[in-house]
Amino acid sequence: MSESVIDIVAAADHLGTPRWHAVTSPGAVAGVADLRPVMPFEYELPVPTASQPDTLELNLYVQPQWRRRGIGSRLLAAVGAHAVGRRLIVQTSAGSAARSFCEQHGFRRIGSESRELLTYCDVHHAWLGELVDVEHPGYRLRHWTGDPCGATSVEQLLRHPSRPGAAAVSAAESDGGVVAYVVATTSALPQFRARQYGPAVLVGHRGRRLGLWVNAALLFRLREIHPHVEEIETRTADEDSDLVALRRHLGFRPFGRRLRYELSLP
Repeated sequence: MSESVIDIVAAADHLGTPRWHAVTSPGAVAGVADLRPVMPFEYELPVPTASQPDTLELNLYVQPQWRRRGIGSRLLAAVGAHAVGRRLIVQTSAGSAARSFCEQHGFRRIGSESRELLTYCDVHHAWLGELVDVEHPGYRLRHWTGDPCGATSVEQLLRHPSRPGAAAVSAAESDGGVVAYVVATTSALPQFRARQYGPAVLVGHRGRRLGLWVNAALLFRLREIHPHVEEIETRTADEDSDLVALRRHLGFRPFGRRLRYELSLP
């Protein structure tokens, strides 16, 4: 079947996420692309807010039987027309067709990371509680739940009252400021799996096990507010050995690696 009988159709999802479908003449979907904001608190504290609003994560997939017909290129062109002047981030596995696609379309490799998974049935709930109960003089735990709604930092989230939503935050505060945090979201994933970002600890407060403290608190709390969640997925940059060790201590185990690419749209 030729490319001319395939239409690229814009179709935002129920959350307003920009999405495009490659629709064949019988009405089947041959490929999809969508954009989502990159979590502003995903990697660093404090957050590099100046560049964050212009960065979007691209997910693009073409059904295997429809590949090599230019569909991926047409989907990317539709994304580019929508996101002029923005920076796109793509994550893909090392041996996938997506890696070749990125390299052919001008994406630049910017790093690699391991994917890690924690399964609640492998973690003793009472042990998590003991980690949470350890005293940290001068620090206090704070929790928040809700939806990010365009917030660019954890501090902005904590200014709003908690309410039901897809995101959960556990943070450590000192003298009124956030010095460590970890975030989990349950949206855009299978219902039984959440995605974790962090923990991140402000430089002057490292070495005090605050990352372990807030992460244990989040895992303990997330189980209570979202009991349907059975797994937590996270990603760790290869060079972050301290974070790898912390997650191994909590029970996260590796289950794959990802490459990160970026493309700055004209």
